[in-house]
Amino acid sequence: MDGAPVRNKTFSWKDAFFASPGPQTLKSALLLYVKGICMGSADIIPGVSGGTIALITGIYEKLLLAIKSVDTSTARKVLAFDIKGAIAGVHIRFLLCLFLGIGTAIISLARLMNYLLHNYSVFTWSLFFGLIAASVLVVGKRVDKWNPGTAIFFLAGAAAAYFIVNLIPVSTPENSWFIFFSGTLAICAMILPGLSGAFILLILGKYEFITATLKNPFSVENILIILIFCSGCLVGLLGFSRVLNYLIHKYHGLTLAFLTGLMAGCMQKIWPWKQVLEVRIINGHEQVLWGGNTLPPGIDIYVVAAVGLAILGFIAVIVLEKLSDE
Repeated sequence: MDGAPVRNKTFSWKDAFFASPGPQTLKSALLLYVKGICMGSADIIPGVSGGTIALITGIYEKLLLAIKSVDTSTARKVLAFDIKGAIAGVHIRFLLCLFLGIGTAIISLARLMNYLLHNYSVFTWSLFFGLIAASVLVVGKRVDKWNPGTAIFFLAGAAAAYFIVNLIPVSTPENSWFIFFSGTLAICAMILPGLSGAFILLILGKYEFITATLKNPFSVENILIILIFCSGCLVGLLGFSRVLNYLIHKYHGLTLAFLTGLMAGCMQKIWPWKQVLEVRIINGHEQVLWGGNTLPPGIDIYVVAAVGLAILGFIAVIVLEKLSDE
């Protein structure tokens, strides 16, 4: 399907739609859509990665392959107006179901997540801490064989994540090239388990800038910003996914060990109880710089509830893994 454009008159739109891998039943399509919602929910939270959700739900490698299916031959077919041929060569059903779920979550849950993080931060971070803790165990089990080599890659991933998540947000330009660069870097982080695209934007000083643009997306200026940002995302997604896909197939155990380390390294950032040591004004907004983690001030109903939510998040990941295995 990736060769010359298909011109066969009997080649219907339905044939093109079902020519490539993807969900075959309504049930599997809905399940993939729900996984997309879970990924989108994670992606909008600085510190939590949609790539983590993809990994623990068993669709990470399929996602990389689906993105890889969009290549130069796809562009050539589109330019030749062979839309059916282009659709047939792309994992269209997989990408549609997943990205519809991601889009649904971003549009419908962004305000809710923002509200929860500002008003119930300890409870929200407790839930995600449990989720990430279970994810480390689940993904760690998928490493082919633990040995000194995989252990070194695990530690390297953990160290890289620890360093990145402790970077301080900076003031950066709002030029087109930097918006493009921010999109490229954010999408690369988004598909890496353990690293959050939203958090990378926060470090680059562009999180509030981009989210403010999305609140009023139909002004001429904001449309241009969104197009530049999305172009950067597209370049990063198509390029970086190919690198990851190659590494997973060539060095499966080492790559999974590194990705497991990334998730482990980010856990200190999402520990629910923080000690505020410094507040800084960045890009005209107050940013709280957390100096370190602390233990709960005491045992009360709120701490019990937070621990309960962490356990709930842990169990949710185990259940998701079982459903994915089925």
